[in-house]
Amino acid sequence: MGVILATSRSFSDGDLDLVARARDAGHQIVRGPAHHGLTELGPLLAAADGWIAGTGPVTDAHLDAAPNLKVIARYGVGTEAVDVAAAERRGIPVTNTPGANADAVADHAVGLMLAALRCISDGDRRVRRGDWSVRRGRELGAATVGIVGFGRIGQGVARRLTGFGCAVLAADPFLAPERIVALGTVPIGLDDLFRTADVITLHAPGGQTLVDAARLDGIRPGTVLVNTARPDLIDEDAVAAALRDGRLGAYAADTLSGDTAASDSPLLAADLAERVTVTPHLGAQTTQAVDNMGSMSLDDVLAVLAGSTPAHLVSSRP
Repeated sequence: MGVILATSRSFSDGDLDLVARARDAGHQIVRGPAHHGLTELGPLLAAADGWIAGTGPVTDAHLDAAPNLKVIARYGVGTEAVDVAAAERRGIPVTNTPGANADAVADHAVGLMLAALRCISDGDRRVRRGDWSVRRGRELGAATVGIVGFGRIGQGVARRLTGFGCAVLAADPFLAPERIVALGTVPIGLDDLFRTADVITLHAPGGQTLVDAARLDGIRPGTVLVNTARPDLIDEDAVAAALRDGRLGAYAADTLSGDTAASDSPLLAADLAERVTVTPHLGAQTTQAVDNMGSMSLDDVLAVLAGSTPAHLVSSRP
């Protein structure tokens, strides 16, 4: 019997019993800490044949502690926390789950747009303290929405916006303009998008700062910014300043720099509470997304352990 280490908190926590699926294939699921701390994880890695890894780091040191490891399946899309090159040097394939949570995140992005435009979170807080005064919002259908990054999630957002009747723009340097047009959306350069859109939603990969002071200088007054992607896409100090002077009307996000350690984020300042909505990584947290990510990651692990090629292989090479 092989040992499959699972360090994602939500693995097999949906409608599907993936632990039973692994057992039926002759393998045992062993749970490990999501933070991937080596002190606690080391003994588990020593016995692991496969690893379904959560958001914690997967480093060269982790791989040194796992002499029997044959596959790493990243439970999610991003692999920036995984030293893929170190795994490749050891002949260990790395996989991920592309598209597994795209619909869930697209839903959440549109939900955050509506929350920001209609002051929903602030309205709830006001009612709970006995304040029934109103803040006038704006309709999503009357807005021009700019989508930054037009992959699976960005395209899912565009499909959902069709029903609202708003104009939709998309900026993506990796996608040909004619492909964006074919998907029913207007292609536009990034700087022009920031100057044109009433609502901007971020769906680009991390590792870059797309929203800084210079770019915020060119936006339309009252623009709404939504981020369900990565915290490093924005300069939080610059966004806070833009909220205070009215260039940004609202900010809604599913992530902050430092995340659970982000209590000192400038975006959590008390004077910004009316215009900032933050959720704790809820974007991918639907039963359907959890089942999709779990099934795809487990299937790839089972394929490798059975001597087959996994379906969702990633590489350190461009």
